[in-house]
Amino acid sequence: MRIPTEKAFLKGNEMFERPTRDAIYKVSTFLISHCWGKPGDMADALGVLLLVWNQAFYRFGPFSYEELEKCISRNLQKIDEYRSRDIFSFSDGDEQAIKKLFKEFLRALKIISGKNKNRKSPVSVAKALHLLAPEFFPLWDDAIARAYGCHYFIDPAEKYIKFCNITKEIAEVVKNYRLPSDKTLLKLIDEYNYCKYTKGLI
Repeated sequence: MRIPTEKAFLKGNEMFERPTRDAIYKVSTFLISHCWGKPGDMADALGVLLLVWNQAFYRFGPFSYEELEKCISRNLQKIDEYRSRDIFSFSDGDEQAIKKLFKEFLRALKIISGKNKNRKSPVSVAKALHLLAPEFFPLWDDAIARAYGCHYFIDPAEKYIKFCNITKEIAEVVKNYRLPSDKTLLKLIDEYNYCKYTKGLI
């Protein structure tokens, strides 16, 4: 695993600056905070980001807001716990609970109609979990997962645990860089990963 230098990391953050992408993230983050504890409204807030950031997946069909609301409601106590933590507190003791949570969101966010009915998106799960606990759950996409040896075609929940461990190692180093103060560390790591691995800009 290569941990980025400070120069490369900050370059990735600078190149990521996309007003539209950041606007959606900020709005979704605000809505989640504003309606915390109300699963139906929280599901709506997640949908704002998922239908834009993962449009490439949901153009084939929608997910069920009702199922997402039920999933949030069932797991709200655990989600609330993760929301108060950061990636540095991630440990082996979290693995089974996170795997269970990941699998539940994977089912809740599947496509429910059309020729791709029942197709699932580990990318959507990571995006949803990150919005719910932005300092604890990292973001990924297909290119990023592959780059870190965590591709999720088989056993995505297990691969996400591996990715959390890797992200924690990266965070331990980059936390000492001269970082912007208005974003979470995990968001900044994702911006770097996106520019380097998804877009190949650095």
